[in-house]
Amino acid sequence: MANASTIAKFRELMSSPRFIMALGVWDPYTARVAESLGVECVHIGGYQLAAGHVVPEPLLSLTEVARTCRYVTSAVRIPVVVDAGAGFGEPLHVMRTVRELERAGAAAIHIEDQIYPKRVHYHKGIEHIISEEEMVQKIQAAVKARSDPGFVIIARTDAMATSGFAEGVKRANLFLEAGADMVMLFPNSVEEARQAPREIKGLVCTVNGEGNRLGRPVFSTKEYEEMGYKLATYPTALLCPVTQEMKRVINHLKSHGTSGLPQDHMIVWRKECEDLIGLDEYYKIESDTVEPPAN
Repeated sequence: MANASTIAKFRELMSSPRFIMALGVWDPYTARVAESLGVECVHIGGYQLAAGHVVPEPLLSLTEVARTCRYVTSAVRIPVVVDAGAGFGEPLHVMRTVRELERAGAAAIHIEDQIYPKRVHYHKGIEHIISEEEMVQKIQAAVKARSDPGFVIIARTDAMATSGFAEGVKRANLFLEAGADMVMLFPNSVEEARQAPREIKGLVCTVNGEGNRLGRPVFSTKEYEEMGYKLATYPTALLCPVTQEMKRVINHLKSHGTSGLPQDHMIVWRKECEDLIGLDEYYKIESDTVEPPAN
């Protein structure tokens, strides 16, 4: 089942005055690095997880999301928020999604009001949203399905892109009334981003989509907090620069026959990697049990 302590930690973060930076990760290692540097919450987002599987987000399966969630929650002690897409179907499917991700250790999930199966054109900003009545049914099903009442249900609306700011605000408030603990939305401009928390009667979160080509605004954590947002996810903050650094090293190796990385630094960096996975502890257990002492 879900880790009650991380659910409680996430609820504490929600009730505190501080803004929550839910850094986007796609595997246990990236989550562990984030935790080691003091990040209080990580987010398994569809965009970065799908990129790690070399597919677009709408092609991810519940099995892939739940499996990754189990690995990540086993690797860190901080709350993990999971992108559950459109809930992988209708209300009954949403209930299965909630149960699987809660069992996988998530502290919170978000479900969006897009059609299922979700279309790849979503990445171009072409949204296909379901009716508000259908989404309310999904939210109610999600709330009913959780075994721990503290498990957080975030309802995401993509309506601002398709039907305007007012429709997005209307849906957000309706979804909160239906039982969602928080709402996620995508303002189209700086003005909309500033106005949304004033018109929504509950906790509001958004996506800090650096690199997005849709003109959606991004802000600093301080600006989000001052505007009244509770949380933002960061889907590309690690993924894009990590990809560029890998490309740089690979190209240097191809062009010059070496990685170009300084050996003295690499020795230190490798030890950091080993410390992150707790290699010394594994050495000790083997030394105490099956590995004979060195002569």
